[in-house]
Amino acid sequence: MKRLAAVIIFWACAAFADGERAGEFDYYVLSLSWSPTWCAIEGEARDAEQCRRGAGSGWMLHGLWPQYERGWPSHCHSARMPPSRATTAAMADIMGSSGLAWYQWKKHGSCSGLSGADYYALARHAYESVNRPDVFRKLQDPVRLPARVVEEAFLKANPGWTADMLTITCRDGRIQEARLCLTRGLEPVPCGRDIARDCRLSDALFAPIR
Repeated sequence: MKRLAAVIIFWACAAFADGERAGEFDYYVLSLSWSPTWCAIEGEARDAEQCRRGAGSGWMLHGLWPQYERGWPSHCHSARMPPSRATTAAMADIMGSSGLAWYQWKKHGSCSGLSGADYYALARHAYESVNRPDVFRKLQDPVRLPARVVEEAFLKANPGWTADMLTITCRDGRIQEARLCLTRGLEPVPCGRDIARDCRLSDALFAPIR
C-alpha cells in the first residue's frame, strides 16, 4: 500500500510542477477556446463581455503554455519584468478579458523565460499565425458533430499540420478547445502523450457565434 501511494505521489508531481525555474521546458501548447462553449458553461454567469449578443467571439486565445514532454511547469520563479496593466489590458481583444491575460501570465507566462510584454507578443503572434476555419463562423444554429470534424477543419485550413500536432477537447458534451503543439520558434510539432488526448464524442454540441 505504501509503495502504491508513493507511485501515485510521484506521477502527480511529474504531471504538475509548481514554482519551477523559468525558461526550462520543451515546447508550447497554444490553446484556442471556442467562445460559445465557454460562455454557456461559465461566461454568461459572469456577464462576460465576449458573451454578449453581437460580440462575434469565436476561437479566442486561452493561453500559450510551456510544456514538458510529460507534464508542465507553472507559477515559475522569474526575474523577468511582468507585464504592465496597460499591456495586459491590450490582450483582451483576443483573450476576452485582462483578467484572463494576467492569470495566464502568472501561471504559464512566468515559465516562458520571457518578460511579460514579450510573452504576450509571442502569444499574440502564435494566435494570429493559425488559420481558424471560416466554416465555423457561418453556423446559424447549434449542431452536433464528431470532434474529429473540428480537427479535420483545422488541418485543412493549415496545410503542413498533421493530426498528431493538434488535439480537440470537449467539456460537458460540447466542443471546448483546439490545442496546437509548437516549438519554441512556434513551428508545429507532434504533441507529447499527455496532450494528445482527443475528445472521442461523436455527437458533441457545437454552438454558433453570438
